[in-house]
Amino acid sequence: MGYTGINYSSPTLASAISNLTPAFTFILAIIFRIEKLAWKRTSSQAKVIGTIISITGAFVVTLYKGPAIVIASTPSSSLQQHLNPSNRLFVGLNSSNTNWVIGGIFLTAEYILVPLWYIVQTQIMKEYPDEMTVVCFYNLCVSFIAAIVGLATERNASAWRLKPDIALASVLCSGLFGSCLSNTVHTWALRLKGPVFVAMFKPLSIAIAVAMGVMFLGDTLYLGSLIGATIISIGFYTVMWGKAKEEMAECGNETIMDSPSSHKAPLLQSYKNEQV
Repeated sequence: MGYTGINYSSPTLASAISNLTPAFTFILAIIFRIEKLAWKRTSSQAKVIGTIISITGAFVVTLYKGPAIVIASTPSSSLQQHLNPSNRLFVGLNSSNTNWVIGGIFLTAEYILVPLWYIVQTQIMKEYPDEMTVVCFYNLCVSFIAAIVGLATERNASAWRLKPDIALASVLCSGLFGSCLSNTVHTWALRLKGPVFVAMFKPLSIAIAVAMGVMFLGDTLYLGSLIGATIISIGFYTVMWGKAKEEMAECGNETIMDSPSSHKAPLLQSYKNEQV
C-alpha cells in the first residue's frame, strides 16, 4: 500500500500522511493498556495536545500549498502531475488530481497498519528482547509473503529482471536501510521506550522529505510546507515534554518505594527475586 501510494502521489505526501501515525498509535496504546492516560495530569494533557497539534500540522502540509519560496529549475514529475502551479488552497480537490487522492487513500491505509505493527512488536520485545533475531525472522516472513503476492499479481517475467541501474540501487537501499537498519532501530527503541515514543518521531520525516525533495528531486518549496513543519515541531516537543515529565514522576515514585522508610518495597522486591 505504501509503495502504491507513493507511485500515485509523491514522497512528500507520504511523509505528510505518516504524521497520522502518532494519533493512531496513541489510541491503540491506550486501548491495549501500554500507555497510561490521566486527564488531571499535565503530562497526559501535554501528550494529547501535542498529538493533536502534530496531526494539524500534517493536514496543513497536505492541504495548504501557499506561494513558492524556493522555485526548482526542474520540478519533479510527481509534483508536475498532481500540483497546479497556481496558488490553490486545497490540493487534491480538483478532478485532475484523482491520482493524488488515490495515493492518499493507500497511504492512509498503510499508516493505520503501522501502529498495529508497533503494538505487536512492543509485546514481542517484552517476551523476547533480542532485536536482531526478531528483525531477521520478521524480514523472512515478509519476504515469503511478498514473494507469494508478487508472483500472483505480476505475471510478466521481464518485470523481475534487475539491471545495474537505478532500479537495482533502489532495491538495495530499500532492503539495507528500510527493512534492515530501520526496523532494527525501531524495534530497539520500541523495547526501551514503547510505541508512542517511537511514533512521535514520524512527524519529523516531513521536514526531511521536503528538504531532500528540494535538493535531489527538484521539488518546489512552498510556504505551506514550512508552516506545517513548524506546527509539527511544536506538537512533537509538547509530547516529548509530557513523556519526559511522566518518566520523571515514575522515577520519583520508584525512589520513594525503594527508600528505607518504606517497609513494603523490600518485601515485595525480595518476593520478586525469589520467584525469579
